[in-house]
This record gives sequence, C-alpha cells and structure tokens, in this order.
Amino acid sequence: MKKVFLIALCTLFIKYSIGQSNDTFPGSIVLHGKLFTALYQQSAAEYRALCLQAFNFARIRLDEALKNQKGKGKKPLAVITDIDETVLDNSPNQAHQSLLGKEYESKAWKEWTDMANADTVPGACSFLKYASSKGVKIYYVTNRRMNEKGSTIENLKKYHFPDSDSMHVFPRVHPDSSSKETRRRDIEKKYNIVLLLGDNLGDFSFLFERKPSAARNEAVDKASYEFGKRFIVIPNPGYGDWESSLYQYKRLTPAQKDSVIKATIKTY
Repeated sequence: MKKVFLIALCTLFIKYSIGQSNDTFPGSIVLHGKLFTALYQQSAAEYRALCLQAFNFARIRLDEALKNQKGKGKKPLAVITDIDETVLDNSPNQAHQSLLGKEYESKAWKEWTDMANADTVPGACSFLKYASSKGVKIYYVTNRRMNEKGSTIENLKKYHFPDSDSMHVFPRVHPDSSSKETRRRDIEKKYNIVLLLGDNLGDFSFLFERKPSAARNEAVDKASYEFGKRFIVIPNPGYGDWESSLYQYKRLTPAQKDSVIKATIKTY
C-alpha cells in the first residue's frame, strides 16, 4: 500500500510541476502539506521512534505508579487514552482526501471508520496490553461519534486491544462539543487515573481547550512538569487544535487557511 501511495504522490507532483495538475487538486499549502504529514506518519522511521519513545516513557511511569500503590481501599488504577492518532493510524483517510483535493469531510470520515481497517500507532497496543496485564483498566475516550462506536470497537478488537468493549469506549456524546472533561471526570469517580495518552492537548485537560496558539503554548509551559510524567503525547503533525487555533477555530476555505499560514510562518 505504501508503494502505491508513493507512486500516486510522485505522479501528482510531476503533473502539478508542469502545469497539468487536475483542477480538483488546487495548489494549496494546506492540502499539499497534509499529504506530506500523512507520508511522514506512514514512512518516517523518526515518527515510529517518537511513538515508541512515548510509550516507553508511559511504561516507566506506569511501573512507578504500580510500585507506589500501597494499602487497601484505594481506587483501582486506570489509563485514559485517545484513539485517533494515539492508538489508531488514520493517515490513509487524510491522504485519500488530499489526493482528491479535499479536506476533512464527515461523510468520508464515516466511510473510513466503517471499514474498521485503521492500522495501529507504533507501540500503542503493546503498552496497553502491558498495562492490562498489571490489572490496570483501559478507557478509550474519543471524539468519534456514537454511530461510529461499533466499528471502532471492531477495529480495536482486530488488534486485540485490551478492554475494547462498549463499557470502556467513550465516544463523543454531544455532537457540538469536543470537550472530554466530563467523560474523564466520570471515570475518575471510580478509578485513579495514572496516565493520559493523546495527540491533542484537549486529551489531557480542559485547561488547554479552545485557546489561541500563543495561549496554548503558555498553558503547556505552566504544566511542563506533567509531560512525560502523567501526560504522554503522541506526535500528530496532520491535524488537531494546533492547526485549528491558528484559524481561531473558524471554518475557513483552503485558500483562507493558506493566507493565515503565510501570515503566521516565520521566515527571513
């Protein structure tokens, strides 16, 4: 599959460079950029190394938490993890859309998740199986919608992710709200959450939600001691609040986004 993708990508750029690109694929920074981030996610050994590094840290922190758990009557331990770009790799959907000259579309996304065919993020399944073997419960808090829950569980079960059932997969309840805070608090009523895994800052705390880019960086600096300790971040250059915050969370066309990018990027 990777070879097919690379051939398609090269063909596309050859056509574009000689002025014969398809009209459905405009010369957009955003759309071309997402092709490269998908390619990085699929092909770069550095991406794989970063993911493995993150889950290695997670195992170290989990072992520390298990060692420090003493006495009876304490709440059992649990790990909360995001799904997309944290345990499942959706770069084929991003590449598919970009090659069509399109951005994210809910219909195309639903068609992709219905396939239940996303691959795993390097190191994710191994770590979660390890945590489960130590008696730690796994909760999947995702912003996939309720009508995607069945196919999501099917995809997780395909790779034997632990606790991949309806009791442990928490999709988005309200279609217009992406906040995960309420779902996290519900889990915290019964469990001691020792680790949170995610690719987006909203996977960790409401304190990072809906902030401009500069404010997000300030919030990260204030919580710097949590990263690599309780918050384990998986790299995702393709999409997320890091991008949405640049556009002030407004719905913009690719051309409008390109203008924002040109105005924001540092150069000399």
